[in-house]
This record gives sequence, C-alpha cells and structure tokens, in this order.
Amino acid sequence: LPEAPWRCDGAGGEGELSAHVKEINRCPLPSSSGARLCPGLVMAPCWTLSMAVLFLCSREAGSSCHSASRGAPLSSGEDFRFKYSREANGNAEQMALIPAGVFSMGTDEPVIPQDGEAPSRRVHIHRFYMDRYEVCNAEFEKFVSSTGYVTEAERFGDSFVFEGLLSEEVKREIHQAVASAPWWLPVKGANWKHPEGPDSDIHDRMDHPVLHVSWRDAAEFCAWAGKRLPTEAEWEYACRGGLENRLFPWGNKLHPNGKYYANIWQGVFPSNDSGEDGYTGTAPVTAFPPNGYGLYNMVGNAWEWTEDWWTVHHSAEETQNPKGPSSGTDRVKKGGSYMCHKSYCYRYRCAARSQNTPDSSASNLGFRCAANATPEDTLEEIRDDRESVLDRQTGTL
Repeated sequence: LPEAPWRCDGAGGEGELSAHVKEINRCPLPSSSGARLCPGLVMAPCWTLSMAVLFLCSREAGSSCHSASRGAPLSSGEDFRFKYSREANGNAEQMALIPAGVFSMGTDEPVIPQDGEAPSRRVHIHRFYMDRYEVCNAEFEKFVSSTGYVTEAERFGDSFVFEGLLSEEVKREIHQAVASAPWWLPVKGANWKHPEGPDSDIHDRMDHPVLHVSWRDAAEFCAWAGKRLPTEAEWEYACRGGLENRLFPWGNKLHPNGKYYANIWQGVFPSNDSGEDGYTGTAPVTAFPPNGYGLYNMVGNAWEWTEDWWTVHHSAEETQNPKGPSSGTDRVKKGGSYMCHKSYCYRYRCAARSQNTPDSSASNLGFRCAANATPEDTLEEIRDDRESVLDRQTGTL
C-alpha cells in the first residue's frame, strides 16, 4: 500500500485530521475489545486492509472532520431486513407534504468549494413527504424494542464523541486522540443509548435527535417505518422551505430580529460554547421555529444522512429528481450540527454538504425520513387495490 493520504468522512464537520496509511496490517497492540491499535497512529482501532482505513482529512478553514470507515461500501440496491410497521406511525402529523417544484440547488458562490457546493443548477422535484422532525430517541427506542436491532456503533463497541461533552472519568480511560482535532475521541461504549459513553444515558433526552447512527442504521429505521432516506436534492429543496437562493431555511440573516433559528455553536470553537441559543449539545427536535414547509431543525442540531452517494462533480444542466451517483464509498450528509461555527465549519447553510462512510457514527450525526406517500396513504392504496380485485373476482363468478 503506498504511503499516501486516504480520506474517510465521519465524525461530522468540525475538525481536520491528517495522516498516512502505514503498515496497516501490522498493529501488534491488542486492545481490550480485540481491535488492534496502530503504534504510530494517534487514532482509533486499526483493521485489516480490506476493512480500511483511518480518520483523515486535510486542515483547511471550514473543512470536515472525518472518522474511520469500518467496512466495505454498501450496494445501492440493498434489501433491508425491517419492513413497514404500523407501530412506527402513530402520529399522522409527523410528515409534511413537500409540493412539487423547481429550485436552484447548490450555489455559484461556494463557501467551501472542495465540498462540491457549486454550481447552482435548476432541479425539478416531485411531490413527496418529509418528516417534520429529526428522528428522536423515543422513536428509535420504539424501533429497537420492536425489532431487536443492534446499531453498528454497538456492534463495533465504540463511537466518536466530542471531548467537551465527556465526563472526566471517561476521558481518563482514553489514551488516544486525533492529532489535528483532539476534541474528537474514540469512546468505548458510546452509542445511541449512551451518547457520551457508558456513564451517560438518554432518559432526559428522549425528544432529542438520536445520535451515533450509521447510514445503514438510518436506512433500516426508514424501511421499518415504511419510509426512506431523502435524496440530497429532496433534502435541500425541503430545507429551503420555498425560498430561492437564500443561505438558511429562513433567509439570509442568521439572527433576524435578534432571534435564534438553529442550534449551532456560539463562542469560541472548540473551547467554549456559550449556549446563547439556549443549548449546548443537542436540542429537542421541536426546538426553534419551522421553515416554510413546516420542517424543524433542518440546519444545526444534528447532521442528517441522505440517500445519495458522494460526489463533488455536478452538471449545470437542468435535471429532474436527481439521485446522485449509482455507487461510491461515502454518503452525503446535510445540515451541519450543534458543533458548527462560522469560523470553523460554516455548514449550517442549505447548500452546504459533507460526507461520511456509511458505517460512520458520531455524537452529532442523525437523520430524518422521507416518503413518496405517507405510510397510511400506502396502506389505504393497498386496501383499495385489494377491494378492487375482490370486486372484479365477484363480478366474474
């Protein structure tokens, strides 16, 4: 393997790392979890070559923080185990109807050009439905209780957590850090139920976005709920809320009339989040005013997975319902998180974007679902079709 940088997305938009892949199969120091730790790398566990690779990126203003990839890319047509459950859809108002329309996707004035924000292009979007809120811990708990699903972070045994949220006791047990972004730490036992490690829980955060979910975890939940992940184009169209060529879901001013519209970092990153918006860490999924389509927290709070594979090359041609590349190694995420600050990660804009490997998880990464029709509409169509078939059969007897 040549000594060259590899880039893998992950922990979520607020740091930069730089490393080289060296002797990746020669990691002689076993950890308590059985993973091998690379002696020359201030990184999380090292895996075999076929399961590459590291936590990487280059230090540039506003570029992303990336976490290790723990498996091969998924196929775009993968069959998910969990199918529609009525239990997942108790609230008929959970989804908003997003009307068909055309909008300008991306921007001709990219803030972070290496992310592929440009060019601005006209995109036609069909009518669809989008969850009004990010999927919260209570909803994900219902999914796990119903199916017995185990997230990838739980199976791997660790996930990345922002240092500022960790207890001193947990930090004392961590002897690794990311050299260029020391606020990201690999925490054993960190997962959706224990967002800051084994001494934390979600009992007082059931209405906050579920975190530490990989792309596959999100896709499995959506399948169980009779939904799917939104495409990047759908997500951005919905984020804009009917506005054209605006930075944020509500307009161009971050704090119109002195009001806060999103949960992002205030103060000096990464040392002090003053919490002027009312929150340090995540906020309830219902916090802050909705956009023009009735969607909450489309930027800030938690990064959100989309269906698309990642690319930074886009045609300026007009398109209809684009779905991104047919394959890839990373998936697109949108919206930024509570860790985003203009001085370091100006990605809480509608046109902003980043990426992660599908198996990545972190303490600022979640999702929401989309659908062509509401699950209840789909069931009604099935009932109507069944009755129509029975009527025809009766008529021929």
